[in-house]
Amino acid sequence: MSQRIGAISPSATLAVDATAKALKAQGRPVIGFGAGEPDFPTPPHIVQAAIEAAQDPAMHRYSPAAGLPALREAIADHVGRTDQIVLDAAQVLVTNGGKQAVYQAFATLLDPGDEVILPAPYWTSYPEAIRLAGAREVEVLAGADQGYLPTVAQLEAARTERTRAIVLCSPSNPTGAVMSTGLIEQVGRWALEHGLWVISDEIYQHLVYDGTDFTSVLQAVPELAQTTVLLGGVAKTFAMTGWRVGWMIGPADVVKAATNLQSHLTSNVCNVAQRAAIAALTGPIEPIEQMREAFDRRRRTIVEKLSAVPGFEVPTPTGAFYAFPDVRGALGREIRSRRVETSTDLATVILEEAEVAAVPGEAFGAPGHLRFSYALGDAELAEGIDRVIALLSE
Repeated sequence: MSQRIGAISPSATLAVDATAKALKAQGRPVIGFGAGEPDFPTPPHIVQAAIEAAQDPAMHRYSPAAGLPALREAIADHVGRTDQIVLDAAQVLVTNGGKQAVYQAFATLLDPGDEVILPAPYWTSYPEAIRLAGAREVEVLAGADQGYLPTVAQLEAARTERTRAIVLCSPSNPTGAVMSTGLIEQVGRWALEHGLWVISDEIYQHLVYDGTDFTSVLQAVPELAQTTVLLGGVAKTFAMTGWRVGWMIGPADVVKAATNLQSHLTSNVCNVAQRAAIAALTGPIEPIEQMREAFDRRRRTIVEKLSAVPGFEVPTPTGAFYAFPDVRGALGREIRSRRVETSTDLATVILEEAEVAAVPGEAFGAPGHLRFSYALGDAELAEGIDRVIALLSE
């Protein structure tokens, strides 16, 4: 096995989800807070578009590696309409989910020896994709006391002559934090001043709460257009995680190079899924708003309940569908005769003793935390956190 592949760690979030599902299959009443996956079915008009696409013989053949022209146009129009960013379809590459867009962005922009500033807590796949490109991540940790948002001073302290890019993820997975327009502009102008690429993962942009505004980095600093790559997809907003449709938006030459890579890697995304994505981006918004309202309700519930867990500090998330409590106050003790020193220990004990699955902060570059996804039913959510409260109150 190559050293490059042998060094890859499995996705912690998918591993926790798989463990929870395996235990459920054994008959154990496990409640899973691990996967970032809406529990809603994909809206009917999107499914109907897929059915019609499957019956169209043109969709039974290869299509352009960069994506169906109609979908690339729909993505450009959608981003232009929602973020006031003027795009051409040639700047859009349709990928097999947002995760492939992440991988291809790093593979296209980075060389061995490059450094990438990676604000932490971060999504678990970022560092692995950076390393696969031969580069190195430089972590910048912003804790709960900062609302999980880094300062420009912290970013500047991490910058070296090898720094090539910075990764942004707002709204954030795993914290649910949303960067304000002012902070986005500050970071964008700092990147512009130092000639850095900005790789901005905006897949949760439509899931914001409490009157919070989402601002794309290119909306805040249009001058970054030639050194910014935007990543997105239909998975989270439209409950389409299994459909595997994401996108990468950037300068036309960068997108062309990434398309060349994809032509050898996977070729085109499934045509039926692409046609479904067109329906998602151009169809009614009412089902999307209904899901957002449900997430908002669950968000308020989980923050209230997690705040009652002894030793947990719970910043209120204003985006995505994750809560990320600081659990250091619950460490350094015994729980049912088991010594708990790390958040990994705590996640293990909660799973085995309370049958509740959460992801330890070590997976996100933030030891001493747990991630709870609230993209699950209201009743399950309440029961699951009640189990955690009962266990840690003993």
